[in-house]
Amino acid sequence: MSSLRPSVEELESSLAIGFYDDGGLDIDFRVTQDGRLSKLLEESSPSEHSRSRVQNHQAVPKLNIVIQVAGSRGDVQPFIALGSELQNHHGHRVRIATHAHFENFVRETGLEFYPIGGDPTELMTYIVKNPGLIPSISSIKAGDVGRKRKMLAEMLDGCWKSCIERDILSNRPFVADAIIANPPSFGHIHCAQALGIPLHIMFTMPWTGTRAFAHPLANLRCSFDTNRDMANVISYHVVEWMIWQGTGDVINNWRTKTLNLEALGSSEGPKLLKTLQIPHTYCWSPALVPRPSDWPEHIDVCGFFFREPPAYEPPVDLTAFLDDGPAPIYIGFGSIVIEDPEALMSLIIEVIQITGVRAVISRGWSNLGRGRRSNDTIFYLGDCPHEWLFRRVAAVVHHGGAGTTACGLLNAAPTFVVPFFGDQYFWGNMVASTGAGPAPVPYNSLNVTRFARSIMHCLDPWTKKAARTVAFKMKSESGIKAAVQSFHAHLPSNMQCDVVKDQAAAWCYKDKHCTLKLSKIAAAALLSQSIVKREMIFHMQPKPIHIDVRRSDPISGVLSATLHIVGSMIRAVTDVAFESYQVYKLGRSQELIVDGEPKIQRGEASTGPSVRPNLISESIHSLGPASKQKRHQLTRDWESHGIHDDGESWPESNQSIPNSNSHRNGNHIYTVRIIFTVSAKSAGKLAFLPVKGLMIDIPLAAAEGMRALPRLYGDNGYEPGVVTGWKSGAAIAVKSFTHGVQEGIRDIFVRTYAGKKKDGAKGVARGLGEGVLSLTMKTGAAALGLVAYPCQGLYKSAYTAMHTMAREKVDQAKEEEGQWLLENRQDATSEVRNIILGFLQARDKQGK
Repeated sequence: MSSLRPSVEELESSLAIGFYDDGGLDIDFRVTQDGRLSKLLEESSPSEHSRSRVQNHQAVPKLNIVIQVAGSRGDVQPFIALGSELQNHHGHRVRIATHAHFENFVRETGLEFYPIGGDPTELMTYIVKNPGLIPSISSIKAGDVGRKRKMLAEMLDGCWKSCIERDILSNRPFVADAIIANPPSFGHIHCAQALGIPLHIMFTMPWTGTRAFAHPLANLRCSFDTNRDMANVISYHVVEWMIWQGTGDVINNWRTKTLNLEALGSSEGPKLLKTLQIPHTYCWSPALVPRPSDWPEHIDVCGFFFREPPAYEPPVDLTAFLDDGPAPIYIGFGSIVIEDPEALMSLIIEVIQITGVRAVISRGWSNLGRGRRSNDTIFYLGDCPHEWLFRRVAAVVHHGGAGTTACGLLNAAPTFVVPFFGDQYFWGNMVASTGAGPAPVPYNSLNVTRFARSIMHCLDPWTKKAARTVAFKMKSESGIKAAVQSFHAHLPSNMQCDVVKDQAAAWCYKDKHCTLKLSKIAAAALLSQSIVKREMIFHMQPKPIHIDVRRSDPISGVLSATLHIVGSMIRAVTDVAFESYQVYKLGRSQELIVDGEPKIQRGEASTGPSVRPNLISESIHSLGPASKQKRHQLTRDWESHGIHDDGESWPESNQSIPNSNSHRNGNHIYTVRIIFTVSAKSAGKLAFLPVKGLMIDIPLAAAEGMRALPRLYGDNGYEPGVVTGWKSGAAIAVKSFTHGVQEGIRDIFVRTYAGKKKDGAKGVARGLGEGVLSLTMKTGAAALGLVAYPCQGLYKSAYTAMHTMAREKVDQAKEEEGQWLLENRQDATSEVRNIILGFLQARDKQGK
């Protein structure tokens, strides 16, 4: 990725970004033809793509795969089909991590399930009310935004737990070896970074910038002279940035408190998937939406994910209705929660009467037709597999979910899309572009005339012929198999255990003579027989993720770093007061009865410290190992009055606190102690921020900006590696200084000579100028690096040493899974013997 891409500030200054009344994102390109933005087109240039180029010929071990999905049933169903393929035909252990609402839907297929939190019904209601990126005023007044942010925090925590927690039914340990996720689950890349494992994004709508079409969540308004390719590419950057503005603080709080990772800045957070080149596989048919030619090689399009049609015995009355006349049309909006379903139902009935068609109406989550009975013209339907039904209808009318759209087209059913939000508009337009249906009509614009005209369009013979053409192409594809192939092809080549070849490596064994990769069961067997010591095995990261900030020039780099430091200091100042006040409120909420009178009523504490749920446990933990007895006493005393790690403080209805001055005084003492601890931690952070900024952030930003300027004329000089600790920081500082000075001096002569050879006297002047610039920038970056890189290495080493809770949980979970695998082997004794023999052979072979 080029470091000279336009910044967010440059994008804002070059575009007019607004919002519709429903919160939709409106990007106006009529105001600009800014040349600075052309850099984005260079990043999105056409590339050759061949599936064979990513073939991973190394054997793929059996993995623990967690598939994290947020959304509706239509979002979850394709991943169930994918998970079944991975588990049943490739031997992987697959866990679907999604909303608790879909537990039975997942488990009945034989896959594991883990709840990540979040209510899909509430989520759909909110999205229908706020189809854009910006919530409506009514939603803000109703408190919807706060509830959604709380839901996001819950889902992030659930995503992390889904990677390392035991199965909630069988209690079998689980630690993920790889993650597959859709983008709205949000926690994926951060969980992958914390574990050091591969991530693969799969989705039903485009989330990667391209010139071919705009982001489905953005509406573009362009004048006739606007570069449409540029507008399409920029729409992805703007949407990513807008999403980060609403979620970044919640994600960063979770990263630092739960995952023990550093917070991300506003320049890195929105584009993390692109910067790290995370593999993407889009599960739609190339026959419907061809793969854009400008996507890089790690982006695939594989086809829709279709599950095996479930066994279904239709009710007698449905069969009778289908057989008792011409094929009906299907009308249903699935998991969409419609605000006024009765008004929509009246509209549907009127349209059916005008067009003279018969209809099967799916009640869905909105319970359409509630209280109405089926008749000769309309059949009201509960749950029914689309795979079975869509083969028996003349056309389908729905909201435009990717799965429903795919199923209709696969069965050659002409399709009319009534989009509500998101990618539904995109799919409606794609259907119309193939001729398999009319142009989509947004729900808010739907009326009798448009509805009736669209139904008649679906019944036109030409539309039916186009639908059959699309179906013929789609039936030649195998989306799930292609997606599995893509997933396996993008896995790192170092995931195989050196002892148990079909198992994934989870540990790294090191001694004086060799380094070996060990699976969980191999490590458990070797430890159980004291063949290796615990301190000789370490957590292995098959796909380590390192995030470095890229700068385009020294001035903007230093300015950006300075603004980030100032913002962090402001947040730290507010944290000192805010967290102390939260603890104070929590302490006050426990004084339920004072002098015989209730001090606080049930429910009054609802405005308490829900923002920082682990505040008490963190504060108690921070008292340190020397205060272990005091910490246990403090925990018991607070928990005895209803304070737990989740921050809730609701006493039982029959609970009373003794009217005791000594009790109240003791409670006050504990409250003051925790307030002091929290304040001290926040104040310590505040004091450290300017030091870190002056010694690390600003020098690094300046050095990276200086190194970037020579790239303007194609000089791609030495690139320092990734600083992971004090050793690598010192080594990179020396190498960077040596290369910077050597290249700077050399470029004076090389650039001047090359300019003279190409353009004579003019070339000499230009080459000399480039050489001087190179000398100044490269030697300047080299000098700054002597300070910045060692300081960065020391900081990272200290940060790693001080933040160990997440790593300790992961290590414990892996040990427990290895022990469980060993204990539940029928041939455990033979397995242990084979593992020891294989380990000794591998160690001897590598040690020679």
